[in-house]
Order: sequence, then C-alpha cells, then structure tokens
Amino acid sequence: MADINEETLDEEQTVAEESAAEEKENKQENSEQEQTEDSVAEGSSEDNTEESDQADSDEESEDSHKKGKWKKNDKKLEALKQKNEELEDRVMRQMAEFENFRKRTEKEKSVMFEMGAKSVIEKILPVVDNFERGLATASDEDKQDPIYEGMNLIYKQLVGELDKLGVKQIEALGVEFNPEFHNAVMQEESDEFEEGIICKELQKGYTYRDSVVRHSMVAVAK
Repeated sequence: MADINEETLDEEQTVAEESAAEEKENKQENSEQEQTEDSVAEGSSEDNTEESDQADSDEESEDSHKKGKWKKNDKKLEALKQKNEELEDRVMRQMAEFENFRKRTEKEKSVMFEMGAKSVIEKILPVVDNFERGLATASDEDKQDPIYEGMNLIYKQLVGELDKLGVKQIEALGVEFNPEFHNAVMQEESDEFEEGIICKELQKGYTYRDSVVRHSMVAVAK
C-alpha cells in the first residue's frame, strides 16, 4: 500500500514538473516571439525612417541639381544677352560709319560734278558772248536776213539750255556794287545813278547753282 502511494506521488510530481517545464518553455517561446516582433517592428520603423531620410535626401539632391542647372542657364542667358548687345552695338557703329561714308561720297561726287560742270560752262560762256556781240552789231536791215534770224534762234536755244542746267545771269545794271558778284574795272561820272551803283555792264556774269562761275565786269558810278 505504501509502495502504491509513493508511486502515485512520483507520477504526480513528474506530471507537475513536466507541466512546469512546459509552461516555462511556453513563456520562453512567447518571450522570444515578442522580442522577434519588437525587433521586426523596430527594423520596420528603422527601414521607414531610412526610406524617409533617403527620400528627403533625394528631394534635396534634386532641388540642388535644379538650382544648379537654373544658375548655369542664367549665366548662359546673361552671356548671350551681353554678346547680343555687343553685336548690336557693332552693327549700329558700322551702319553709322557706312552712312557717314555714303554722305561723304555723295558730297564729294556733287562737288566733283559741280567743278566739272563749271569748267564746261566757263568754256561755253565766251561762245554766248560772241553770239551777243554779233547780234548787237547787226543793223535793222541785217535783222531781216535769215542768217541773223538763224543765229538769234541758236543763241536763244543755247541760253535756254544753260538756264535749264541752273546757269543764271547775275543782275548788274542799276544795282549796288557787290564784290561777291561784280568785278569793277572803272568808275564813271553819272547823272542817272548814285555813287556806288553800277552804271554800265561791260561783260555779263553768271552763277551755277548759287556758285559764281564768272563775275560781272562793270563800271561803278562815282
């Protein structure tokens, strides 16, 4: 009987020990599982933090890259603007120089043309003088001659063409002497004209485009 009770007690004790060991093992497993979950949660949190930090870093890097690109573009644009201004200034200077050259060339051409025209006119004026002298010596009878009429027509045509070119006769008789247009070769007593007034025209003077080609040869009253 005593042996049976001892065996029973041993079995109960063994069961209790097994139960306690099993409970301890379960607690340990639960603790390990909790630690694992905590570790996973911490790892996930760290990963999220790292991902967030990485995203922020990427955004900052992208913003910095954009700003650097903008600055680079701004520098290029400024350089292009400066170059464009330099080119515009150069073009304006060249245009101004060309305009000055054109005006100077036109003026030189005009002066050369006037000099050449005046030279030709100076050679024609003695022909006009001869026509006038010849026509002035003709008598009333000669004026009825066809030759006289022909000479008179040629004279009028010549004078008309000179007038079209801008050759004008200088006014002399009865006007005040002006050394810019008149060449006084003598002084005469005159009852008709006051002192300093031209009383006689010895040779006609002419201008070409307001420039004197030949001065009038005159006599001035004294």
